[in-house]
Amino acid sequence: MVVTDNHKSIFDKCSRFELAKGLISSGLYPYFRPIESAQDPEVIMYGRKIVMVGSNNYLGLTNHPKVKEAAVAAIMKYGTGCAGSRFLNGTLDIHVELEDKLARFIGKEAALIFTTGFQVNLGTISALVGKDDVVVLDKLDHASIIDGCRLSYGSVRKFRHNDMEDYERVLMQSQGKGILTVVDGVFSMEGDIVKLPDLVKIAKKYGSKIMVDDAHGIGVLGRTGRGTAQKFGLENEVDLIMGTYSKSLASIGGFIAGDKDIIHFIQHMARPLIFSASPTPASVASVSAALDIIESEPERLAALWRNTSKMLAGFKDMGFQVGLTESPIIPILVGDDILAFKMAMMLQDIGVFVNVAVSPAVAPGKALVRTSYMATHTDEHLDIVLEAFYKTGKEFGVI
Repeated sequence: MVVTDNHKSIFDKCSRFELAKGLISSGLYPYFRPIESAQDPEVIMYGRKIVMVGSNNYLGLTNHPKVKEAAVAAIMKYGTGCAGSRFLNGTLDIHVELEDKLARFIGKEAALIFTTGFQVNLGTISALVGKDDVVVLDKLDHASIIDGCRLSYGSVRKFRHNDMEDYERVLMQSQGKGILTVVDGVFSMEGDIVKLPDLVKIAKKYGSKIMVDDAHGIGVLGRTGRGTAQKFGLENEVDLIMGTYSKSLASIGGFIAGDKDIIHFIQHMARPLIFSASPTPASVASVSAALDIIESEPERLAALWRNTSKMLAGFKDMGFQVGLTESPIIPILVGDDILAFKMAMMLQDIGVFVNVAVSPAVAPGKALVRTSYMATHTDEHLDIVLEAFYKTGKEFGVI
């Protein structure tokens, strides 16, 4: 057997990947930045305080004393992990209790919790959508929804973002199949909200079931923070509601809620659930405490929307383009990728942490600087952010 030196290595692509290295060397790399403190309105980075407007900690609960106390108490009772999957040895009584609590909170018969929010979409979609089925998506749906479709054996069809006429066109082409429509409640980059009343009406016409990924809607939308379906009074019209803990619920993980027969099926068919270690005791207890706070402190939701209204008005008054956002996610649309990187780094130097979204997170040429707000931001924090954006916008000719 002759071994030659001209064989191809699977790692060749790694050494050729230069984009991120170029940004790092030029000081324009806005990712993987180490934070040295809790996710509060102010964080410590590189030894100095900086105002955080890049977090999804909408209700400010990740550092709440009751949430931390609940996590510590769970660790003291159950330890740090479950050493197995929910399917086998990894189901604790607090897992079941949280599922019951989430189902009541969302207004569904049952709920099922997963170790990460990403896994919820992977497991739910791949379990429900078979080879003779169709899953219909908004083109701006989250990556976890896309990947859940890739794991399924069904056909995937997309409609133009929030375009209900195009949605109906796609459903017309899908008749005769089992259809699941999966949409974000709040779109995570643009901050706009799904046109749920129109979507429900069209879905019913063509027999499509509906799943709403409400990662950014739970704790944010609706009279009591139950999410997008509550906002529109359509809780009974949406078949499945997905939520994550890493936004308003102060932890990591996620859940799917719906009719008990559907949840029972997913529980026994979702590979990302069956073959993953179960959520840690601390995570489960943190979410349970966060739900209690949401119900007992409605002023947090009111404060979140006061801050959102102030920032939205402030950005518009200065001349920034913020798109169609209707949520605490306020994007600053800049278009060019490098310009977005430069703005983020200048803002960081001034003392404001923001996120950057470029292709493929957004469409090519639609780069944005993403900001998001917490109930616990003070007017002083927000004024610092507005002043920093004014300086940066002027520097780069964005306003």
